[in-house]
Amino acid sequence: MEYIDAFINGFLGMVRWTWKSIMFEVPWYTNYFWGLIVISLLVWGLEILFPWRKEQSIFRKDFWLDAFYMFFNFFIFAIIISGVYKVLEVLFADFGITSKSLSLIDFTGWPQWLQLLIFFIILDFVQWFTHVLLHRVPAFWEFHKVHHSVKEMGFAAHLRFHWMENILYKPLKTLGVMILGGFEPEQAYIVHFAAIAIGHFNHANIKLTWGPLKYILNNPVMHLYHHAYNLPEGHPYGMNYGISLSLWDYMFRTNYIPESSGKIELGFPGDEKLPKGFWGQLVYGFKKPKK
Repeated sequence: MEYIDAFINGFLGMVRWTWKSIMFEVPWYTNYFWGLIVISLLVWGLEILFPWRKEQSIFRKDFWLDAFYMFFNFFIFAIIISGVYKVLEVLFADFGITSKSLSLIDFTGWPQWLQLLIFFIILDFVQWFTHVLLHRVPAFWEFHKVHHSVKEMGFAAHLRFHWMENILYKPLKTLGVMILGGFEPEQAYIVHFAAIAIGHFNHANIKLTWGPLKYILNNPVMHLYHHAYNLPEGHPYGMNYGISLSLWDYMFRTNYIPESSGKIELGFPGDEKLPKGFWGQLVYGFKKPKK
């Protein structure tokens, strides 16, 4: 009964929180529903005003599919899976495993800005590492193909990804939090909103490199090549895996930016076989592909 109650409470709790967010009943700085909408409209507006690929339509190919994916992955799936995560939390507690079990250092007494910076860097590295695995592990790549099926890049492509990626990312992100003293800084919402904004910009139809900061921050020019159809020699699994930071790619020599015209083919060999609609993509990756 304890596990059943945990599942129900986790599911209903996320439903209530999402509804309160929609109805403006939560603090604005934790309102990820409207925050996502505001950030999306701002970046889309910049795409319209300053398009990198001027021939690309405002409502580009698969625009509405990607828009749906934003809300599905960010909210609908989060509601569906929240009960399962709550059950796992209770199960681990029964075995004496808590969020503090693997903590290496107590950050709670550190300045808020330093807590946020460390939180941001560690989580971004964990996501970078997970992203590398999505490309190098064949079974994971089958799911990640959904994200790489984008043929015209735009901000909403940021959150077009298979729901299994949530399952793959979550444990490693949770592990990162546990190592970070088992907590999120009080102002962690700053990090989360920054990650959404940077991710939107990375996929946007905007030519932006951040100047000298390009060696630290990921950018649209760098990330476009991550989605290149043709992979260069020396990068058989891909390149430019950075999420918010480009730093890891330069450190581990997975960076590759030969030019910045934006006129490259996107996708991957065989992408025409991937289902075009959401429901087909929802179950894609579980069936062994035919040779």
